[in-house]
Amino acid sequence: MENDCIKVFAPATVANVACGFDVIGLAMDAPGDEMIMRKSDKPGVTITAVHGASLSTDPAQNVCGVAIQALLQKYGQPDAGIELELFKNIPPGSGIGSSAASSAGAVVGANYLLGNPFTPKQLVRFAMEGERLASGAAHADNVAPAILGGFTLVRSYKPLDITGLHTPSELWVTVIHPQIEVKTSDAREILKQKVLMTDAIRQWGNVGALVAGLYQENYDLISRSLEDAIVEPVRAILIPAFYELKVKCKEAGALGGGISGSGPSVFMLSRGEENARKVAAMMDTVYAPLGVDYKIHVSKINTEGVKITKV
Repeated sequence: MENDCIKVFAPATVANVACGFDVIGLAMDAPGDEMIMRKSDKPGVTITAVHGASLSTDPAQNVCGVAIQALLQKYGQPDAGIELELFKNIPPGSGIGSSAASSAGAVVGANYLLGNPFTPKQLVRFAMEGERLASGAAHADNVAPAILGGFTLVRSYKPLDITGLHTPSELWVTVIHPQIEVKTSDAREILKQKVLMTDAIRQWGNVGALVAGLYQENYDLISRSLEDAIVEPVRAILIPAFYELKVKCKEAGALGGGISGSGPSVFMLSRGEENARKVAAMMDTVYAPLGVDYKIHVSKINTEGVKITKV
């Protein structure tokens, strides 16, 4: 059974990407959740331990278990057994795809152990069941980039239609994670149910231009497109010094950015590592006096998604 033991790295993700609320996401190189996984003689899913967060080891109450169970059901062999140990390096409620990383890593790892019967896009659907447990909604804008890597676009949920987007080679992301928790369900509750047509038109224009900018590697167009006319104005109140952060980071060289997922993390895209690190230094300058603990991550866009190594 030794050959069946694998180590899984599942990356953090930035969802929404300013104008792309619920449809555009990207994968980061770090941080990421890790898992040790192997086949088991015991049917179903066994979670032996969770390190780094107080999460249930009951498969029915853990996103890993729920996502793998959805896969096993479709696989048609209910007696198949998967065992995993989870190392939680992305804090829940951080806004950088904590539950998505666990869900994505779990299904990619299980699929590998079973001989890869499912395609990456099929795996997204199973991982979405983990997201349903975590937030009450089976959304794909975090799990899709976690599994597929790079930038992804969710065109439709009914039917599920996901496409990978081009990732410009020089694009980097800087994320600041204030150590306060913003629950996705709470952040959704404050959203308006109706939007003005003028705001919707601005948003459509920005989404289309962002996609074009990615394919053209046109960093000026990407910069102009990173504007959220609908969600950010409502959610910004949940994040300390949000607008100061945005203004100062652009002055430091960022192309632009916004709220990562439902917050409290804030992301900024930059052209090149040097600019990304200048943006990180500016985030530090803005947040140091606030009396709020925070972490800053500087990362190239991860174009591979979940990574598997044999143990």
